[in-house]
Amino acid sequence: MDFAAVQPNASYLSDQRFFTRLAQVLAGLIVFGFLQWALRGFVNPVQTPLYIHAHGVAMLGWLGTLVTQNSLAGSGNLAAHRRLGWASLALVLAIVGLGTLAGRMALAAHRVPPFFTNPYFLALTHVEVAVFALMVAAAIAMRRQTQWHRRLMIAATVILMEPALGRLLPMPLLGQTGGAWLEAAFQVGFLGIMARHDSKVLGRVHPATLVGMGLVIAVHTLIQMLAGMPILAAYAEAIARSAGGA
Repeated sequence: MDFAAVQPNASYLSDQRFFTRLAQVLAGLIVFGFLQWALRGFVNPVQTPLYIHAHGVAMLGWLGTLVTQNSLAGSGNLAAHRRLGWASLALVLAIVGLGTLAGRMALAAHRVPPFFTNPYFLALTHVEVAVFALMVAAAIAMRRQTQWHRRLMIAATVILMEPALGRLLPMPLLGQTGGAWLEAAFQVGFLGIMARHDSKVLGRVHPATLVGMGLVIAVHTLIQMLAGMPILAAYAEAIARSAGGA
């Protein structure tokens, strides 16, 4: 269905404030998840490896970019929006590279959370950033279709919401599988806010919102499937036994 046909005279500015606020709430939730974890004493900044700090900076940069991009769109400054959008590709590449590095190094240094198996953690840290990057690429490819573009960008960031949720939920009590699906429920629920907005403004849920919800479920399903594969388990254990990260 062509939503431009549903509202031929409606400008994206008519409801851009909603997406700006949604981006702010999403960024705030992710930052809060990590901040409260640090304030509770679960992180020693001095002993934290430099690449973890770099990963955190890249993620903060992305969250700041998401909020800024929506604000620029809301103000009508599309020229700056486009320039920042292309520049932010460097952040996407950094998040993918540093995210996978952090996952592998955690295995090698035996710092995987006790409620995760090694293959699950390896799949988790690789699949999420890969899907995030693919969703951002899709959003850029559909940049001229504003309704798709802004929803895919929000959904891509919701994929990266999982580590923050892992620090907010009682994961040791939930376990690997229970915790993962509760995280998925929260992620789908967050996108449900966007679905409710779609229904009010467009008369039905936009396909991009449904794609985002489906991908959240697909990501968690794929991680569970990969974690059960003997070849990935052997690879994860080989990394864990490696002397290079000890």
